[in-house]
Amino acid sequence: MPDQKHAGDQDHARNREHPHGEHPHDAHPEDKHPHHEHPHDAPLFEAWDDHLFKGVAGHYERGRLPYADGLADALAAELALDGTGTLADLGCGPGTLARPLAGHFARVVAVDPDPDMVERGRELAAAAGITTITWLTRPAEDVLFDDGEIDTAVFAQSFHWMDRGRVARNLRRALRTGGHLVHIADVKTERPHDGGIPRTEIDTLVREFLGEVRRAGRRLLPQGTPGGEEDVLARAGFVGPRRIVVKAGGTLHRTVDDVVAEQYSMSFSAPHLFGEALGEFDARLRALLARHAVDGGFEVGLPSTDVRVWTNPPQP
Repeated sequence: MPDQKHAGDQDHARNREHPHGEHPHDAHPEDKHPHHEHPHDAPLFEAWDDHLFKGVAGHYERGRLPYADGLADALAAELALDGTGTLADLGCGPGTLARPLAGHFARVVAVDPDPDMVERGRELAAAAGITTITWLTRPAEDVLFDDGEIDTAVFAQSFHWMDRGRVARNLRRALRTGGHLVHIADVKTERPHDGGIPRTEIDTLVREFLGEVRRAGRRLLPQGTPGGEEDVLARAGFVGPRRIVVKAGGTLHRTVDDVVAEQYSMSFSAPHLFGEALGEFDARLRALLARHAVDGGFEVGLPSTDVRVWTNPPQP
C-alpha cells in the first residue's frame, strides 16, 4: 500500500464511488506551446506550484476533448488486463483515465496534487458507481509505493509537470517486474478539423491580457514544457516503447460555453491568471467565439489517441 504516513489524506473511494495534459485528460493537449528539451532533465518546479491548475477543475471535464472511445479496451487488450492487479494514475486530474480503466483492475490509486481535481474525480466516480479507486492529494513524487505493488502506471499528458527522473526511478521499484508504464496523449501529427474555432485570435487575446511569455502558476515558462520523455524513461531502465494509435474519427459539437471551458482548463490561461480582468477577458472571448460560431457552436474533429507502453524489466 502507499506509505501510510499520508493516511490522513487518503480517501478509500471503494466505499464511495480520478481532466486532459493533459492533461487533461485530460483531454485536449496543451499543444499550442511546443515541448522543448530542458538541460539535465531538470524539473520545472523545485516544489509543486499549487497555482498551476488553480480554479481549473470545474472546467476540465467539459472543456477537454475526450480520448478515443476505444482507448480502455485497446489498453486492456495490449496489456492482457483481466480485472486483477493495481493501476496507478499519476497526475490523474478528475480521473480522466482512472475512471474508464477502473473496471480492468482490482484496485486503482489516483494521484493528483490539486485538491479540487481530486474532489471532482471523487464526485464523478461516485456518480458512475465506481468503488475501487483510492484518491491521494499530493504530487506523484511524494507517493511511496511498496516494491512491486503496482502492475501498471499511467500518465495522461501529466508527466512533463513532474520531476520526471525521480518519478521514473521510483516507478522502476514500485512496478512489478514485467509491469508497464503507459504514456497517453493525443496524436500530435494529426490536425483534426477544428470547426472554425478562431485559435489564432484566441491566442492573441490571451497574450494581450497575460503577456507574450507563457504563464504557468506563479511563474513564466519561456521554453514551454519539457519533452524527451522517451530518453528519461530509457535512462531510468524501462524498455520500449511499443506504440499504439487508437483511432477516434467523427466530430463533436462544441458550444461557445464548451470552448470557453476548454480555454480555462489550460494551465496557461487558468482563470486565476487574469485576476480582476477575468470578466473583461471572458466577455471578449465569448464575443469572439460568437462571431465565428455556426448554429451556436463548432463541429470539431476528434483526435486519435497515442499510447506508448514501456515494460519494467528485472532490476540489474
